[in-house]
Amino acid sequence: MLFGFLPAVFAGFLLTAIPNWTGRLPVTGTSLALLFGLWAGGRFAGTVAGDVGLAATVLDLSFLFVFAGLIWREILTARYRRNLPVCMVVTAFALSHLLFHLREVFPAIGDIGIRAGLSAAAGMIALIGGRIVPSFTLNWLTAQGRPAAAPASVAALDRTAPALLGLALAGWVASPSSAIAGVALIASGLMTLMRLSRWHTMSTAGEALVWILHVGYAWLGLALLTLGVSILVPGYVPPSAGIHALTAGAIGVMVLAVMTRATLGHTGCRLSADTATVAIYLLINLAAILRVAAPFFANAQIPLLTASAIAWILAFGMFAFCYGPRLVASRRGA
Repeated sequence: MLFGFLPAVFAGFLLTAIPNWTGRLPVTGTSLALLFGLWAGGRFAGTVAGDVGLAATVLDLSFLFVFAGLIWREILTARYRRNLPVCMVVTAFALSHLLFHLREVFPAIGDIGIRAGLSAAAGMIALIGGRIVPSFTLNWLTAQGRPAAAPASVAALDRTAPALLGLALAGWVASPSSAIAGVALIASGLMTLMRLSRWHTMSTAGEALVWILHVGYAWLGLALLTLGVSILVPGYVPPSAGIHALTAGAIGVMVLAVMTRATLGHTGCRLSADTATVAIYLLINLAAILRVAAPFFANAQIPLLTASAIAWILAFGMFAFCYGPRLVASRRGA
């Protein structure tokens, strides 16, 4: 999930977004096919790693490093330095994958790699979510004739919140039981939610395609808070609760929020959530809530985990069933 599923999500989003940012042509044709081949090869290598050893590891690692090099090239060539932090996050993700593979030689490093990979995912949500959530909210409010309710931007907060998140997560990666890291994570979670509070979440209740972005960003703040509290009072909040708030919550919700919206936009469909899409959003949030709750209820943990898994499968299954045909059909109006 962390080093197979999530890199594909990163690549799908960034290969679409970067041409819009830079004005350069997108990666297509043979280059795109080869990039996909590296990703798919890495997934296959994981199933036969015991037979081919080092070769499987190199193949599995190659996708993220090649992809990181690709986006560095695109951003630097276009001199679009505003997005250098995105390049840094993807590079950090690639390095975390390397650390994860080194667990075979140095077992403790594997845990560092997992925390670093999760931190890179949180960083990407903070960076990209911090742009698209207020931007898409503004577009929708303007279309509704309510520009006066546009999301407020505070430059100091917009700069400080991602920086604090980076420092807090770096401390967590290096020392996951440090009280300093716990305090920093709590402060980062509160600042993330403070930032979200200025984006008029309540004004978006009329369109699920917009409010789901707010919910996904809220999961990020909740995950940071939960991770921090679990460090300071582990007897009351299990560490796994914060991990699952980040993975099942922030990552799961944001992935479906962005994929549904991007599919509608790029296939020429109306940017509005239908009943099936709302059901997808409700199911993925239910999966996250149950997954986070499970560690708190030892006697009911297995039923809660099972119910969470079913809700997760239904959410992504419905996305494939409802949105898959649109992705392979001709664009409307083309």
